Order: sequence, then structure tokens, then C-alpha cells
Amino acid sequence: MEKYYTRACNFYYGNHSKYKLKKKASIPLNGNNLISFDTVEILSRNSKKVVHLNEIKNLPNRIKIKVKKDLKNISKKKYFKTLKFKSIPLIMGVVNTTPDSFSDGGKYLKNNLAIKQINKIIKEGAEIIDIGGETSKPGSSYISPNTEWKRVEKKIKFLNKKKYYFSIDTQKKIIMEKSSKYGANLINDISGFSYDEETLNFLKISKLPFIIHHIQGTPKDMQIQPKYKNVLLDIYDYFEKKLKIIRSMNINHRNIILDPGIGFGKNMKHNITLINQISIFHSLGYPVMLGLSRKRFIKDVVKTNDSKERLGGTISSCIYSAMQGVQILRVHDVNEVKQALKIYEAIQLRQ
Repeated sequence: MEKYYTRACNFYYGNHSKYKLKKKASIPLNGNNLISFDTVEILSRNSKKVVHLNEIKNLPNRIKIKVKKDLKNISKKKYFKTLKFKSIPLIMGVVNTTPDSFSDGGKYLKNNLAIKQINKIIKEGAEIIDIGGETSKPGSSYISPNTEWKRVEKKIKFLNKKKYYFSIDTQKKIIMEKSSKYGANLINDISGFSYDEETLNFLKISKLPFIIHHIQGTPKDMQIQPKYKNVLLDIYDYFEKKLKIIRSMNINHRNIILDPGIGFGKNMKHNITLINQISIFHSLGYPVMLGLSRKRFIKDVVKTNDSKERLGGTISSCIYSAMQGVQILRVHDVNEVKQALKIYEAIQLRQ
């Protein structure tokens, strides 16, 4: 039986959105009155069709039931313990405590430099600090838990003392466990909890919030000719499968974030497709996060206009994602992205 997917599209913003909602001519995206929509794209592996909300009643019954169910997930305000979503995305500020990360490797390996950077991005408005001690750049290899913990330990203890919301970026259960003892609020595992078979048991026992991240392959081989039948729908199905496994483990809380993993086993076309149609993932009913900062796809698109920090490409893709209702953006340049989002919000409210 053919499977169907629902993607919200044709968005309205700011006061225009409020007007449309007042007239009952649109539906809010994620419970946010400043973004609403009046059209959906109904996709399958073999077809796609754009349908106005008024036309849903004319669809075949099986498709109509599916679309109405998806619309409930798309329109409702997303719940997440201890994080309050706003009209613009929350910012997750990146602090890589590694010697070899693709963008800032070595800059924050020393504790004093990392703590200085943490204080800086907190002041700039990052709502979440993401600490990682193992690089996930293409071609990278495994490091031992001892090495990883030594890199992150003092930074995590500092954040715990400061009582600031932070996530631990790790694939290893032992690092998750140690971090949780020092107040880790969120688990961010790029493997989607596939690398270490004990991680799901840890999540069950700890009841900590977590991010389901998509990757094809491992960091060592993920960029060697990644292939999909349909990158958008393949990743959607991946999330559904992961959620089913998680529920089968009796992990029943809703403090889950979905991250399609830009640059993790994807070529330029895959990444652009995901960003362009990111709103499809709202129908799964969970907050969506994107890590767009300084990624290789920017260089692949702009070619001769590339730059070291790729700030222009980062900001433009972040603004587009905000306009699609993405709730969290993982970035290196917190102040610049925060500035761009505040201007976007101000302009939005003038519409």
C-alpha cells in the first residue's frame, strides 16, 4: 500500500499570518501565530500533489485521514521539557573541545579558552551550549572514551556550576552517563543511538531529553558517494523507525528533537533538498533542529565566493529555516546569527 507524507507550504508571516488566522484562512505552524499556512504538499514515492486546505475534504478517504492526522501534528505547539520555543529559533552554540574539528579544531581544546568561549556565546544569547570532545568531520576516526572525557570534563563541570543549559555531543554511553552526573540537560548523539548499543538503555534509565540525529554511514565513510532513493522520505522513514524502537524500549516522554543531519552522509543536492523542504518533518510532531553552520554544502553552492567562516551562507540558510518553522539552529557564530534572527523577527512583525 502506498505511503503518503504531508508537508506544510505556502506560508504567511507576522501580522499577515495573524490576519489569515483570524479569518480562519490558514493554520498556525507549531502553534506559532506568526507563521501559518493554507496549503499542503501530499507526497508519496511515486507522486506529489499540492492541495489547498479547503480541498482536503475532496481527497480519497484514506489519504484524507492521513493528512488530517498530520495537520494536527504540524499545527500544534511542540512540547519540550525545560525549553520554551519562541517565534524565532533557539540557538545552540557549538563549543568543540577537539584538536581536529572541521571548523574550529584546536581553538577550544584548552580549558581556559573553552570557558572564555562559553561565556562569550552565553552573553551573545545562546540558549543551549553544545559540548563535544570527538570530531565528526568526514574521514574522522574513533577515539577512546578516556580521551574524549578528558577533553570535555572541565568544560562540563564549569557549565554545571554555572547552571546553564547544555547538551553533550557524544556517541558513547559512558560519556553520556558521566555528563549526566554533572547536569547535562540534553543528549546529542550523531549516530542516532546506533554506535553504542547501551545508549538506549541509558536514555531509558536517565529519562534525559535527547536528539535523534540522522547519519548515513559513519564519519569515516559517510561522504563516500552517499545515496538515497528519496533523501526526504528516506530520512522521514528513518525517524519513524527510530521513534518506534524508542517507544518499544518504554522511553515514553516527548522530550525529543529531530535533526536530519545536514552534511552527515549527504551530498550538496541532498542537503539543499532537505533544507528546502524541511517543513515535512513537522508532521512527525516533534521539534526540528538543523546544524547549518559553516557546512561544506555552502562552498559547493557558492564556489568562488567561499570564505573561511561561511557566514553569509550560514545566515541565509538559517533565516530560510526559520521561515519554515525550524525550532533550533546549531551554530558557531552565535552573535551574528542571533542578530540576523532578531532583524528577521522585527521585519516579520511589520508585515
